[in-house]
Formats: sequence, C-alpha cells, structure tokens
Amino acid sequence: MGTLFVVGLGPGDPAGLTAAADAALGRAEVIVGYDAYIGLLDGRYPQAERVSTPMMREVERCRRALELACDHDAVALVCSGDAGVYGMAAPVLELSDGFPAVEVEIVSGVTAAQSGSAVLGAPLAHDFAVISLSDLLTPWGMIERRLEAAAWADMCICLYNPRSRKRADYLERAARIIGRHKAAGTVCGWVRNIGRDGEEHGLTTLGELSGLEADMFTTVFVGNAQTRVVAGRMVTPRGYRELADAAGKR
Repeated sequence: MGTLFVVGLGPGDPAGLTAAADAALGRAEVIVGYDAYIGLLDGRYPQAERVSTPMMREVERCRRALELACDHDAVALVCSGDAGVYGMAAPVLELSDGFPAVEVEIVSGVTAAQSGSAVLGAPLAHDFAVISLSDLLTPWGMIERRLEAAAWADMCICLYNPRSRKRADYLERAARIIGRHKAAGTVCGWVRNIGRDGEEHGLTTLGELSGLEADMFTTVFVGNAQTRVVAGRMVTPRGYRELADAAGKR
C-alpha cells in the first residue's frame, strides 16, 4: 500500500515548516503541487521527483497524486498553510474512495491566521472566525451571512483572499458589513507575504480598512471590542489579567 502525505507547507519560509511536514517530505519519492508551492521547495528534498500543475487544477492535481501513490511507497501533495484549512486535504479524501490501495495521511501545517497573528502580536487570543472573501467556491451571499454573524457576535475575524483584480471592492464590502456591528475605531491589522521575501505588515482601524491596498497575498485581522494596541502590537485580551486583578482584590 502506498502512502499519500497531504502536507501543509505553512507560510512558505522553511522555518515555518512543522517537523512532521519535513519528515513526510523527506520520505516522499514524488512531490506534487501547484507551481508556486513547488517553487518554495527549490533546493530541498532532492530525492523527490517534482510534478507541478497550474492554478485552478486542484481536482486534477489530487487525482494525479493518488495515482502516483499507487505506484510509489510515498508521495507528498503540498499546499500552503494547513492542508485541512482551505487546502487539499478535503478534495483528496473525497477522491480517495476510488484508490483503496492508497493510505492517505494528512500532515498539519501553520495557517496564515496563525503565522500572521504572530507577526502582529496576539490578535486572535480570543474566539475568532476565519472567512475567505473569495466567491469562486462560495456564493457571495453566504460570505455576507458569515461576516454578519461573526461581526454580530463580536468575534475577532481573520479575512483570507481580501481582494483581487476581479474582486476589487470585496474588502470594502466586507468592511461595511462588519461595520454594522463593530465600531469604526476597532483595531485591525494586515500582513502581506507572510514568512516570505517582501513581508509587510501594519495596523489600521475598521473605518480605514476599505482603503487598504490588499491583495491575494494579504491576510487581514479585525479585532473585537476589547482589542487594543499595546507597544505597537495588536492584542486581544483573553481576560487573564482581569481575573488575576479580581483575585488579588479578594
């Protein structure tokens, strides 16, 4: 039985790769992935043949990886972040019934929400929602309802895919929806090219979020009512300090 490792590469920098992901890639005889993600592994894992496909060929890519695993002991299918979060784990498992000779192992990685949060400080230290603004696979009406619900609940919100050439106004539309339930002064942050060359980040407010020059490589963070800036870092308190202060007054 061949093994197909579905591997999340994290943000892209080798330092962000988990030990489990590194071990799986080290075992792989073939590494399959989108061109850009295969490129992140240049000079590494020389034992593995590379099979790359362009964007928008996800199902074909997953099927090819499963086919290769029928003829090899170990194959790795790579994607960015975590394979189970907007990644290739779900489509591989959906197809896996047709490949009973292949054992599929999902290898977790570091998501953009996690790595971007660390760059900014601690914006996701309390309950949060991760919402993609891409309507390629999810109707915009559903995205709107999810934004409305998360904002109404005053959750911290992490926005993936905030803007593209075809969706130039989606971040502005999202900011308006969130603004129905959160104050204009709500602390927000953004990180572009997390863990890669040209990484940038900054802080802003919900009222100014519409004008942010975001792109598909940008992850946006919207705080809750308690989120504040502490020494230049975006911080959402969980309540530990308040609990300790209350205990000290007893």
